[in-house]
Amino acid sequence: MAKKLKHSVELTVYANVDELSVNDKELIERAKKVSKTAYAPYSQFYVGAAIRLSSNEIIEGSNQENMAYPSGMCAERVAIYYANSFHSDAKIDTIAVTAFAKGFDVNHPVSPCGACRQSMAEYELKQKQPIRLIMTGESGDIYIAESIETVLPFMFNEIELKKE
Repeated sequence: MAKKLKHSVELTVYANVDELSVNDKELIERAKKVSKTAYAPYSQFYVGAAIRLSSNEIIEGSNQENMAYPSGMCAERVAIYYANSFHSDAKIDTIAVTAFAKGFDVNHPVSPCGACRQSMAEYELKQKQPIRLIMTGESGDIYIAESIETVLPFMFNEIELKKE
């Protein structure tokens, strides 16, 4: 007989940036600033990501679209891949993601796409410690997840590949 499995997600919700720590405010500001460098002529949705490494260095990335959609890259993966390429010994502490759009106000937290969540999960597993995720828009609430697993609860991981 089939049964239902219920899964819940726990996020911390803040009404505005003034409620956050200095470090979290800085990450959001950097993500908003780098979103202005996004190349998004097709979606008109400009995403910025800022990563704080264990060394306290901040790495930034913005989405880069291409007419052949699969050839573009999301802001989160631009930043994560850069961080691992040039700071492979540093761990990722926190990632902040935000966006603005032409034509409407992004007044809710921006959530990473599935591919970005899986990429972030890979680095969380690699470094054996949680990565905090801050999600915000131009205005509105700010969501914070204490781990990528929170936003990708049934993530694919290396255990799935092991045959024992």
